[in-house]
Amino acid sequence: MSNTVRNAHYVCALIIRDGKALLGRRAHFRASYPSCWDFIGGKIEEGETPEEALKRELGEEIAISPLETSYFDKIEDTHLDSDASPVYHFFRVHQWDGGEPVINNHEHSDLEWFTLQQAADLSNLALPGYRPLLEAAFKQTAT
Repeated sequence: MSNTVRNAHYVCALIIRDGKALLGRRAHFRASYPSCWDFIGGKIEEGETPEEALKRELGEEIAISPLETSYFDKIEDTHLDSDASPVYHFFRVHQWDGGEPVINNHEHSDLEWFTLQQAADLSNLALPGYRPLLEAAFKQTAT
């Protein structure tokens, strides 16, 4: 194993519609954050742009194709591995093709739309850093 550890980078979809954000409950068998509510997304593969990864992940996980997106923010996850913390890049998904998002693979056991308060009140939200991120996203959506 190499002494140089590269932080993994991930894309996450901030999908807000009608005052609610879409979150997925991670399947109970997932290695990290099992049964926790999380954003839809996944790892950026080698040679892939973040936008390409977002499109691929949303298609694989919830059967939609983003049409209009914008970069929003990033969070470093020091809860998993402080020496090689994953970095989550959040994109607002403003429009998509494919209709209503549905579970399309084994990664999530549930999908649900949450108001800001409902999401903030979740005891099993994957990361505490999601709360201020959601607040900022909802604030931006309201303006």
